[in-house]
Amino acid sequence: MQDRPKTYRVHATEITARPLEGALYLVATPIGNLSDITLRALETLAGADVLACEDTRVTRVLLDRYGIVNRPYAYHEHNAAEVGPRLIEALEAGKSVALVSDAGTPLVSDPGFRLAEAAIAAGIRVVPIPGPSAPLAALVGAGLPNDAFLFAGFLPVKDKARRERLAAFADVAATLIFFESPHRIADTVRIASEVLGPERAGVVCRELTKTFEEFRRGTLGELAAHYGEAGPVKGEIVFLVGPPGEAAAPDAADVDALLVRLAAELPAGKAATEAARQTGLARSDLYQRLLALKTGA
Repeated sequence: MQDRPKTYRVHATEITARPLEGALYLVATPIGNLSDITLRALETLAGADVLACEDTRVTRVLLDRYGIVNRPYAYHEHNAAEVGPRLIEALEAGKSVALVSDAGTPLVSDPGFRLAEAAIAAGIRVVPIPGPSAPLAALVGAGLPNDAFLFAGFLPVKDKARRERLAAFADVAATLIFFESPHRIADTVRIASEVLGPERAGVVCRELTKTFEEFRRGTLGELAAHYGEAGPVKGEIVFLVGPPGEAAAPDAADVDALLVRLAAELPAGKAATEAARQTGLARSDLYQRLLALKTGA
């Protein structure tokens, strides 16, 4: 009996998938709108010898939409220790293995990195099949600076740890991107406002690419006030915080007063060092200014 051809369907057209080389394929899948899948991803899902996914029920919906009969096998954080070695065995035997997460790009905040790490250690080729990504979709739609950004996954659940994590990012000159759950977003925005400052720009992105997609923009203080009164929030959320703004240059008269006060208690060099720490200005410039003040220039 001949094997059934490996095919996928786009609208009414059935397409035969080309054979895949033996490798681990990391396939990005839609984060909401199933039309966001790429043709290369469909061909890979249809043609792979083994298809591994977080939740077979979620992946089955996508496969059915595009007429793919490939059977998905579960690979997630709870069975990775057992299933991972079996997938590596298949790869070492020359089979093609496609890995997908429930939504978005595999290995971004999910256990797939362990499989990729093991494949690389075994000398197996790893092939990214790019496509949808919640952090990037949020970034380009948020309207915040995107020349530099830092994706930091989920923040800690406990209040103290969350504050410490945010404080560690306070001076990073980049837009910060976090995943957050709907029942914690109000607390997270409030804590971010307290730790990073209420005037810092922020955006809460909800239900990206879905029917009720929302970008709520404002200062962290404004967002904290809104979510403090909004009641329960639904949907998947990406939370972004804009980079810190440049501090205004201190007034020259204030700097002179600070130098005079410090010089009354410290040697000139140490006074200039302390003034540099407090103002952010160059120590050498402050030292020369202090000497000028002492000579009445």
